[in-house]
Amino acid sequence: MILGQGGVRLIVGLGNPGSHYRDNRHNIGYWFIDYLAHQYQGQFKEQTKFKGTSCRIDIDGQTVWLFKPTVFMNQSGIALASFSHFHKLDTQQILVVHDEIDFPLAKLRLKQGGGHGGHNGLLDIIGHLGNNFWRLRIGIGHPGEKQRVVSHVLGNFQPHEQNIIKKCFDELIEPITYVVVGEFQKAMEHLHSKS
Repeated sequence: MILGQGGVRLIVGLGNPGSHYRDNRHNIGYWFIDYLAHQYQGQFKEQTKFKGTSCRIDIDGQTVWLFKPTVFMNQSGIALASFSHFHKLDTQQILVVHDEIDFPLAKLRLKQGGGHGGHNGLLDIIGHLGNNFWRLRIGIGHPGEKQRVVSHVLGNFQPHEQNIIKKCFDELIEPITYVVVGEFQKAMEHLHSKS
């Protein structure tokens, strides 16, 4: 397969930069990108001109970029647009990984397009790139009351929750391979049958 055709070529994790936010539920996108880099021996480099940090990895013979914007969540779009335009990537070659408060912890869903659902990172990305990118939504659970949402997403995972998330990430390796080679239906069937 020629680079730039078929599957996903850029996997983006959303989060907020800085040690204060590092363990927040809202940063699960960052966590997953770090996990993939570790699994595939990727070494991140600061990309100041793109307002992010990135590395290249190889998945099933395909070159894939991993990218973490180093701006705050609600400015993710400008960083992603800058990086993807420089590398001449089409919007449908991008997978954005983010937290999903309306899903139970570790529930996974893959889809292309759609709205932002109140997620400020997605809102900014849609504003810069449109909505044709792929999304991997990872459930972080809902606190049950609207007034507790902000403190919940900016709160840290409990140790037992971290163990659940780690297992969830392990289960994502196979479907991530599918999206990289362009087998999106197979990836969705795999993910949606498990959660």
